Amino acid sequence: MLRHQGNLSPPAGMSSEEASSKPGQLHFSRRGFLRLAGSVVAVAAVSGCTPPPATAPVRSGGKVQLAFQDCRCLGEQLLLQDFHEAHPNIEVFYTPEPDNYEDRMLADMQAGVAPDVFAGCCDTFPVWAQEGYLLDLRPFVDSDLQRETIDDWDKAQYRSFFTSDGVQFGLPKYHGALALFYNKDIFDRFKLGYPTDEWTHDDYLLAMQRIKNAAAAAGQSDLWGSMFDVSWERIQIHVNGWNGHFVDPDDASRSWMAKPEALTAMDWLRSRMWDDRVMASRLDVGNRNTRDAFIHSNLAMVEEGSWALSDILEQADFRIGVAPFPAGPARRATLATTDGFAVFSGTRQPEAAWELVKFLVGRDYGLAMAEAQLLQPARASLVNDWVEIVRRQYPVKARDLDLAVFAGGHIEGYSVTAEVFANMHDARELARAAWEQIYTLGHAGVDTIMATSAQIEEAQPGQRETQG
Repeated sequence: MLRHQGNLSPPAGMSSEEASSKPGQLHFSRRGFLRLAGSVVAVAAVSGCTPPPATAPVRSGGKVQLAFQDCRCLGEQLLLQDFHEAHPNIEVFYTPEPDNYEDRMLADMQAGVAPDVFAGCCDTFPVWAQEGYLLDLRPFVDSDLQRETIDDWDKAQYRSFFTSDGVQFGLPKYHGALALFYNKDIFDRFKLGYPTDEWTHDDYLLAMQRIKNAAAAAGQSDLWGSMFDVSWERIQIHVNGWNGHFVDPDDASRSWMAKPEALTAMDWLRSRMWDDRVMASRLDVGNRNTRDAFIHSNLAMVEEGSWALSDILEQADFRIGVAPFPAGPARRATLATTDGFAVFSGTRQPEAAWELVKFLVGRDYGLAMAEAQLLQPARASLVNDWVEIVRRQYPVKARDLDLAVFAGGHIEGYSVTAEVFANMHDARELARAAWEQIYTLGHAGVDTIMATSAQIEEAQPGQRETQG
């Protein structure tokens, strides 16, 4: 039985002013956390982007100390006493993810003062791994993780935690899946059939057009058919549905973003936003993100994931439905999130950090995350438990919600994860700049991607060597 950790004292050498503790949590000031991480020594030792070498463990009263960072919505509740009871020689201190997460984490890694264990995801996670800031977990996994555990995870998600040269930089935190949320009240008002598991992109478009037309006839100009997040994975899912790719599956230095399948899919999205005007941009919904625009009834549908379920169930004042992500012309695909736990390559206690990672990816911690924030467990064997948790916490709103939709890609094998270039940092920045012009501002067509694709390819290590 998991129990929440009681009051935590500040680490040795840290004043009470530098750390404020509450039941179940410890918040570090920046000064206090850096002292815990040994910043004075590490900053002096580190130059450029090279992680510091592992040194002797930090100990207080004979205990190894670890700093653990996770998102603010989880860490306070989930620094659990069970780990300390099972590992009396290890003392874990929680710190929440900082604001401006991507930049701050990169700066901490460069300075050698990042937490020992932390969560990451999406297109930032592989960037950190490519730059050498994440410990290779493969030796630990090979010697100390049961095959049964690995087989319980989504294969696509598990594979996403490997670099192209075989470094295993993370393990699954939870399994988020992209689906199509919809507002039943809006569909009923306009007498439209709900989305189904047989929907294609054609059905999706037809519904958006009907909703927008009906809203216009009713004098409601602020209602849109749907919306997607303008980000790497969310656009890639549509490209995969057209049987396209961002990255050559056989060569992480080659871009396929300018191939016809990718361009057609990206133009489908652009046309819905700026030609048909049935999909909303952030500018159309007061700069709200996708889930908030849906919660505020600006959208009849939204492309969102199970990670948004808690907010939507808690805040929406309408009847909610969910359906599988619409199939593309060539195939069905849905996003498997790449949220995972990693160990900083500069940690001074890799063995203790591994013990914490094993605990974090365990069954009990997975269920604790489900209880705290309705996060869908990474393990397929826990999906039914998760469904029960959701229905117990929201017996009315979730009563008719088809929660199995979120596990479909995992169970049936059509989940995909973010495609990663060898130099993901530059690829991400170049793509973001192009997509802002195409989707957010509507100032460019997808032909812009032709030049972007070439620039991304030129930025890859193998291409630079060839050109040199």
